[in-house]
Amino acid sequence: MKKLLEISLGVVTSVGGFLEMGSLSTAAQGGAAFGFKLVWPIVLGTLCIVFLTEMSGRFAAVSKHTIADGIRDRFGIRFFLFPLVATLIVNTLVLSAEIGGVGVALEMATGIQHQWWALPVAVLAWFALWRSTFGLIEKGMSLLGLVTLSFVAAAVALRPDWHQVASGVLPSLPHHDPANYWFTVVSILGASITPSLFLFYSSGAVEDRWDRGYLGANRAIAGLGMAFGGGISLTVLIAAACVFPAHGITRVENYHQLPMMLVTVFGFGGFVLFIASLAFACFGATLEIALEQAYFVAQGFGWNWGENRMPREDPAFTLVYTCALAIGAIPIAVGVDPLKLTVFSMALTAMSLPLTVVPFLSLMNDESYVGDHRNGAFSNAVVIAIVALSFVLAIVTVPLQILGGT
Repeated sequence: MKKLLEISLGVVTSVGGFLEMGSLSTAAQGGAAFGFKLVWPIVLGTLCIVFLTEMSGRFAAVSKHTIADGIRDRFGIRFFLFPLVATLIVNTLVLSAEIGGVGVALEMATGIQHQWWALPVAVLAWFALWRSTFGLIEKGMSLLGLVTLSFVAAAVALRPDWHQVASGVLPSLPHHDPANYWFTVVSILGASITPSLFLFYSSGAVEDRWDRGYLGANRAIAGLGMAFGGGISLTVLIAAACVFPAHGITRVENYHQLPMMLVTVFGFGGFVLFIASLAFACFGATLEIALEQAYFVAQGFGWNWGENRMPREDPAFTLVYTCALAIGAIPIAVGVDPLKLTVFSMALTAMSLPLTVVPFLSLMNDESYVGDHRNGAFSNAVVIAIVALSFVLAIVTVPLQILGGT
């Protein structure tokens, strides 16, 4: 019964952490501009993150290492600096976007511009990290994030043509605006296959003291949790495809347009649900990414780390997430548009994937770390495909941003 409870809580954690500003905005952009034709990158991205998350949990449970300290231990500190720098840059932009997402929700609720909320949100996130344990953050914010299931209800109530939705699972060439089409594909994949999620997942597994007895639970959490989270992201795209074109909107230019997805179905209640969904999901992501920054730096340099420790026991770890939140708040406070920052940061996330996925693949085939639990031929083939896709995305992301970015 205890193990079953851990699995169910893990599923809740995955749902709460999967849908945030990146997935919401990129799915909404895709649905508005191309209808159901961009179902396939959400499905592909979800499959990829299921495999990567399962592997990261398996690696942590068997080796007792996180991915970050495994990369440093296996390849040395000089090599580790490459994924470290890339991760810090990308995570800082994503963290800013998530702080901006909370600020946007508060602006909708109060009328006070989102710029003024950046520093208060960062301070509140810092206080939550300073005072809370890993389990409280993981479970508490994830349970609050279940309000995002309102998108599922909205998608069903809008009665889309499910045959067209199903046809979108197969990739198709765009009939118009190809540069924006492929840039949106890159952004959706970047929002789905985010390194911070599986890096954070391996750190959480070590924090929770997983061992080989958790391998079955890990498969359930990775499979059911990420698939369910991807399903919510899919319903955002469905709602956007049903609502925005009907109102003559083919490109989401302003974050004030986003509540229409729920308002159309639930009226004013939908507005409240959207504010709650955006605020809780983005605040949870803010905590997760700030922690991931601290995890990655501390693990890479061999410092004491752990959200379950008192701050005085790991001062350098605490300093990293404090600085991350302070720096992340600056772009929003000076007026950077959260929606544009989000879309750009998701594309940059896709660009950075090879720097973490390639060494991770090597670790998953190293018997000295995972023994008999190393990757099989099928898992290797999937990850190699992800790596190949990552390199392609890395090559095309910058010109796509210039040609088709918003």
